[in-house]
Amino acid sequence: MDFSLQTLGYAFIGGLLPSLIWLYFLLKEDSRCPEPRKLIALAFLSGMIAVPIALPLEQYVQHANLPGFQVLVGWATIEEVLKYLAAAIFILWRSAVDEAPDYVIYMLTVALGFAAAENMLFLLSPLASGHLFTGLMTDDLRFVGSTLLHVLASSAVGFALAFSMSWGPSARAAAAGTGVILAIVLHTAFNALIMKASGSAALTAFFLVWSVAVVFFAAFEVLKYLQYRGKPKNVC
Repeated sequence: MDFSLQTLGYAFIGGLLPSLIWLYFLLKEDSRCPEPRKLIALAFLSGMIAVPIALPLEQYVQHANLPGFQVLVGWATIEEVLKYLAAAIFILWRSAVDEAPDYVIYMLTVALGFAAAENMLFLLSPLASGHLFTGLMTDDLRFVGSTLLHVLASSAVGFALAFSMSWGPSARAAAAGTGVILAIVLHTAFNALIMKASGSAALTAFFLVWSVAVVFFAAFEVLKYLQYRGKPKNVC
């Protein structure tokens, strides 16, 4: 396979573009009180950095002679925990994270960074083999499926932190743990359906993701309403 600079460049752009499109669209949902662009960029990069950490851990799980479903749970756990840790280490402790919607915004930004780096890796093989059409199809499917899955799974943690913002430390830790578990369950369910060799299973997986997306947007509107009710439109 030809891993030339041109191939690497196409994989980089093709992996980055879906995440940036989603990021632009999702940040529009937070246009009333936008977050600092430098912090958004840091969150995105921290998600990308998590991928090379996840890969050897996932390889270890894959070769640990576990049943297939346990491997899927292990992969989902590694990715969701690492995305949360990236956000917690680099972002969530900062003073700019001062409103409930901020937790969702930063968690989904970290997730999009992770998805971007993951997408690049998925594109390398078909592009290096000269299968441009396969690469484009891979990018399209990951745009509507896997990339959105990462957003929704990590947003479960963001919502858990957002709605528990006024709680005590122990209760917030429990809420964060619950959010991570929900993220792992959603991630595992999607992967289990995608891994099946039937078209109906794949359609079910995409239906699952887009159904959760509807719930996500509704929950985010509720979160913004609770945060900004009674405030003038030009006041955060």
